[in-house]
Amino acid sequence: MSDVSSNPLPLTRRDLLQSVAGATALAACATAAAAEESTGKAAAKGRIKQSIVHWCFSKYWDIEATAKIAVQLGVPSIELIPPDQWPILKKYGLTCAIASSHGFKVGLNNPANWDQCIGKLRESIDAAAAFGCPSVITFTGFSEGLSLEEGAKHCVAGFKKIVGYAEEKRVNLCLEMLNTRDDTHPMKGHPGYQGDHTDYCIDIIKQVGSPRMKLLFDIYHVQIMDGDVIRRIRQHKDYIGHVHTAGNPGRGELDNAQEINYPATMQALLDVGYEGFVGQEFIPTRDPLAGLTEAVRWCDV
Repeated sequence: MSDVSSNPLPLTRRDLLQSVAGATALAACATAAAAEESTGKAAAKGRIKQSIVHWCFSKYWDIEATAKIAVQLGVPSIELIPPDQWPILKKYGLTCAIASSHGFKVGLNNPANWDQCIGKLRESIDAAAAFGCPSVITFTGFSEGLSLEEGAKHCVAGFKKIVGYAEEKRVNLCLEMLNTRDDTHPMKGHPGYQGDHTDYCIDIIKQVGSPRMKLLFDIYHVQIMDGDVIRRIRQHKDYIGHVHTAGNPGRGELDNAQEINYPATMQALLDVGYEGFVGQEFIPTRDPLAGLTEAVRWCDV
C-alpha cells in the first residue's frame, strides 16, 4: 500500500498560476515596503500622483488635519474643496488636483441650465488658473426626459460656449462618467444621470474638439457600468484628464475584499503615459487613516 504523503497529486495549471500570482504579490509588497522604509511615506515611489478627495473623509478630518495626513503619506493634493480653503493647502506645500463646479444633477445637457453651469464653470476656471489647479470637474446632468441624443447635442453646444475660456486659462474641463446602477447609498449611484457610459462621454468630448475637454475616468463607476477598465484606459488614453478610485462593490476601501486590481490598473495608466492625478474617493468602512494608507500603497506602483 502506497504512502499518500510520498506520492502527491500533480500540480494543476491553477496551482501554478496561484503560486506565481502569490509570489508576484509578495515581491511587489516587499518592493513597496522597502521603498516606504527608505522614504517614510506610503507614496514612496510617487510615479502616480495621488490626491485625497476630501468629502469622503470630512466627517473625520477638517482640511488642516487632512493636509497634515497628506504630507505624512506623501500625497501632493487634496481635491474638490472650496477655493477659500486652498491657502491651507499652500501652507503645507500641497495643491488641489481638481476644482468643483456646478454639481452632477444640473448639467450642460439642458440649455435651461447653461447660464447657471457656465457661470459656475467660469468662476471655477478663474480660481483654478490663479492657484495652479489643473482641472475643473463638470457633468452632463440628469436626463429629466431628454433623450440620449438630445442630451449629447446640448452638452456639445454648451461646452463649446465655455471651453475656449478654459483654453485661454490653460485649465482642463473634466467630464465625469457616473454609474446609475448602484443606488444603495446616495453617493454610490446616481440614478437618472445621463452620462453613465464611458463611450457616451467620450463621444461628447470628441465632438467638443478641444485639448482642454477631458474625461474624468472614475474607475469605480466605469467598472460598474462598462467594465474592461484597463482596455478602456488604453483606448481612451488621450482623453483622460483625471482619475478617481474606490473599491467595488460597495465603494469602500481598495483592499482584497473588492474586485478591482488597482496595482495593475495604476500600471496601465503609467504604461499609456498618464501624467495626471489619481484621487482616492472611497467611503471608509473602518479606520479611515488605515484604509487611506492602504489605498495609497496599493496605487503607488
